[in-house]
Amino acid sequence: MTRRRKIILATTAIACVGLALGAARARDVPKVATGFIADTLCSETFVSGLDPMRNLAETSDAMPGTGLLTWAMNLQIDRARKDVTVTLFGIGRSHAVYREGLGCTLEHGEGITDVALPPDEKQPALLPEIAGPSIVPSQSEGLSAALDRAFTEPAQSPHRRTRAIVVMKAGRVIAERYADGIGPETQLLGFSMTKSVISALTGVLVRQGKLKLDGPAPVAAWGHPDDPRHAITVDQLLRHTAGLALGSSLEASLGSAFEPVNRMKFVEADMAAYAASIPLKTAPGTAWNYHDGNTLILSRLIRNAAGGGPADALRFARRELFAPLGMRHVTLQLDGSGTIEGSSEMLASARDWARFGQLYLNDGVAGGKRILPEGWVNYSVTATPNAWVGIGAGFWTNQGDSFGANFRVEHGWPRDAFFAKGTIGQYTIVIPSEKLVIVRMGRSPNWPPNADGVFDLVRDVVAVTREKGKVAGVN
Repeated sequence: MTRRRKIILATTAIACVGLALGAARARDVPKVATGFIADTLCSETFVSGLDPMRNLAETSDAMPGTGLLTWAMNLQIDRARKDVTVTLFGIGRSHAVYREGLGCTLEHGEGITDVALPPDEKQPALLPEIAGPSIVPSQSEGLSAALDRAFTEPAQSPHRRTRAIVVMKAGRVIAERYADGIGPETQLLGFSMTKSVISALTGVLVRQGKLKLDGPAPVAAWGHPDDPRHAITVDQLLRHTAGLALGSSLEASLGSAFEPVNRMKFVEADMAAYAASIPLKTAPGTAWNYHDGNTLILSRLIRNAAGGGPADALRFARRELFAPLGMRHVTLQLDGSGTIEGSSEMLASARDWARFGQLYLNDGVAGGKRILPEGWVNYSVTATPNAWVGIGAGFWTNQGDSFGANFRVEHGWPRDAFFAKGTIGQYTIVIPSEKLVIVRMGRSPNWPPNADGVFDLVRDVVAVTREKGKVAGVN
């Protein structure tokens, strides 16, 4: 296809959707598209250490329709300054800046809030060590075959592009494997798995008495009793039933660039303030609608409760969650106002994502210390009414009678399984009945189901680890 033909197709696609959704939203599309690419490439170049061109190709291929735009983008990756600039057709310029220990932040022209990275307090880990320094080979032929299958590309697209798998049984790694250029300490972008971490930090604040699930959420913009948003609760923000008119975050495609939630993420510096300014579409608690704005508002509430400043929030996350679990390879990225971008911007090693899953397998306890409130894990995985994908308060769940839960069970997942999920193939899966935590990271399309191979992976690992005596040293 000629360059001219590609330009015509790209501009026609934007124009057609723009006519349907309105000129104001269409104007945001170049900025949304370039912002996503700039932010992702910055994070995974300067934090993860991945090759940017390979990463761009794999990420674009996993998101239907984005190839219509990414070919026309101009990318400038400055390794000396550690920043990434992306433009589309010479417009929609996005600039992502890396800061040591803070990862990457999109800069929108007005500057980025200065943040002093809090010093590492060298807290001892409470969670027992899950593995030694070397990559743990599969502890059985069956596990080795399961990982072979997960890393093998299908004969035809869609591509799987598995990047990392860690399998833990009873708190110990029994198998792990990584793609070229990735290892046990490589920090990988979890996308919406970050939401589950924000849910955990919310739980810590509930345990400390600094936040309440019920009653009006302490959002300043909703403080007047006559404001219909005044009734929104923390529970509704966690469950995506708050009712704010921000569109949906379920898609990962060209069409999703037109959703107002993505203006919030890639055009606005203060994401939480923008989300809090949005009117209601439905009365709080009456309808389920998954979008990133709910979690970004929770991120601001965490910052406020932790002391009010960006460093306070980062110190709180490290002290109360990451350090006790021994999560040493983590980066919480911030928006331009200095608030944790809690919808999708945490990077962690696959082992650290597994450590996070182990906390939930242990019912919120690490080394005998309660990190999450008693009953919080059960609350988190209790199904939200009318959430057809099967989701609780921060975790996806197989509880309940949703289409998603039943579909997963029909495809071999245990009914008690629950998981953190990030777009294009990120999973931290907890299966209490099997004492299993399975982490899978990659670049796979969200559709069709099992394009990422995760159904096969879960089914294979459960079957193999149930075979008594196949895995040495695990009961």
